[in-house]
Amino acid sequence: MTSPLPPMDLSDNPTGCCPRFHPDPWENHEFSLDGLTFLRASTRSVFHIPLNMESVMTRAQMAIAAAGASPRDRYLMLSRDLTPWRADHLLLVTGEVPGYPVVTLNGAFHSRVFEGSFGQMGRWFKEMEKDLSARGLPMGEVYAFYTTCPKCAKVYQKNYVVLLARTLEVA
Repeated sequence: MTSPLPPMDLSDNPTGCCPRFHPDPWENHEFSLDGLTFLRASTRSVFHIPLNMESVMTRAQMAIAAAGASPRDRYLMLSRDLTPWRADHLLLVTGEVPGYPVVTLNGAFHSRVFEGSFGQMGRWFKEMEKDLSARGLPMGEVYAFYTTCPKCAKVYQKNYVVLLARTLEVA
């Protein structure tokens, strides 16, 4: 059974940048993304390392704020490497944002919370696939929710990453 995404306490934000992430509501749950709207922005990468993330996110966040499309109870950016040279980032919004495409991700997504360096991402993907396979569910596309920027992760002394995998129905 799926549930809606958990809200985040945006006021628990000692850095003034990224709110503190609380992993329990996200660990090992099935979430529905039905009805949620995301702005899509893309970054250039070299072997999956983003080159222009800060400038792309700054422009996107400014456009979201100018459009009055920021959600009040959560922040969610889902990232997905399309190639070693390009990644898409989906930022949760409450409406249209001029200059950006808006997309929806309908369906059920299984979540797992991981903590550690980004270099472990390959292992985390394999763990996610093994977990879903044990449940008899093939894994669809996987999105990463990087819960804090690198500067905030240093302050909080935790680098949480949530993987959200679309769960595919078995025919």
